Amino acid sequence: MFDYLLSDKQKKLQSEARDFVKSIPRKMILDMDADEIQFPKEFLKEAGKRNLMGCRYPEKWGGRGMDWVSTCMVMQEIGVIGYIFACTFGVGAELVCDAIILHGNDAQKEKYVKPLLKGEIFAAECLTEPRGGSDFFGTSTTADDKGDHFLLNGQKRFIVGGEGADYFLVYARTNPEGEPHKSISCFIVDKSKGVESQYLYGLMGCRGGGAARVVFKDVKVPKENLLGGLNQGVKIFNTMMIPERLGTAAMTIGAAAPAVDVATGYTSKRKAFGKPVAAFQGVSFQVAEAVTLLDASRAMIYATARAVDEQIPEKQIRRMVSQSKKFVTESCQKAVHNAMQVMGGIGYTNIYPVERIFRDLRLASIWTGTNEVMSMIIANEWYKQYHDKKKDGAVRDLEKDAVEADAKDEKIFE
Repeated sequence: MFDYLLSDKQKKLQSEARDFVKSIPRKMILDMDADEIQFPKEFLKEAGKRNLMGCRYPEKWGGRGMDWVSTCMVMQEIGVIGYIFACTFGVGAELVCDAIILHGNDAQKEKYVKPLLKGEIFAAECLTEPRGGSDFFGTSTTADDKGDHFLLNGQKRFIVGGEGADYFLVYARTNPEGEPHKSISCFIVDKSKGVESQYLYGLMGCRGGGAARVVFKDVKVPKENLLGGLNQGVKIFNTMMIPERLGTAAMTIGAAAPAVDVATGYTSKRKAFGKPVAAFQGVSFQVAEAVTLLDASRAMIYATARAVDEQIPEKQIRRMVSQSKKFVTESCQKAVHNAMQVMGGIGYTNIYPVERIFRDLRLASIWTGTNEVMSMIIANEWYKQYHDKKKDGAVRDLEKDAVEADAKDEKIFE
């Protein structure tokens, strides 16, 4: 985040986040990428001790009572050490906790939010299923009402943090015969009898985050672990799209920036034809494009975070968050692409971290809703807003500002 846009309180938090990032041992980063660490519990425990997780939540539940601008700033700082660190940091503290803070009762917040933000327990969100990624309403996981409990059956996959979680936020169908939008509920599911996590994916990047298949076989879920009411899963899902997608965009900036820094340093020192390669426009212009894309991404994240903090209309937030997720993730991927390109063959090796960053960031435009889904949402919301503006007559009729604007015979639409 641009430092000059932050308050003194936010700058202090930024400094704390940077101190934390500097404390992470190089070996942990390398061991996670090598799959020798399956889930970074020590990293999350230390983040909890430093009170860095969930900064926008009330102090009563372990947060700092700050805002979305602060959250996005922290997510960017955490992303600097690696995309997967920000992913695991965000899944529990910014996704699962968000759902419980917004839709849970005090007992649920006391039991599940406070210890997680302290780094004492860990959580994962269970959304994607083998038969559906973007199709949330096609979930086949079921939760049958058995009187004093629900009986949960089904499976979820690609669950970041699934291998290390002590509890899961699980969406399941509670009314199999009903309309999909009114048939899904959300549950807090402890890792107990019948819950099995399997760390089995050979990931291209973002390794070490405990990505797992989570299987539920006749799991007894107490009635008090129903979140937000029966068949209210869609309501929870809709609010979760803000931390999922805005958080993803923010962390991607932090993860991409080191690649551009490394490339800048390399091209300043590497010589060809008797001078540093940075002196050639074919190189420096690519670095210039990468820097511009990162700054444009920071500006978009700040504007969107402010919009959420100011509680502008939900439909506009939905569009802005989707735009941010799409534009920022694709811009950051392009910036890292440029960084590798200007470094030449050495950038494609593990002599420098650019190849790892390149692999890690490929996930950014896929998870938390593919960028194709983001385009669908953007288009849908934009057309709605356009027609709403035309209806209320509050804006100038721009079509009339043409010389032949009244040539009705030329305006044929069917």
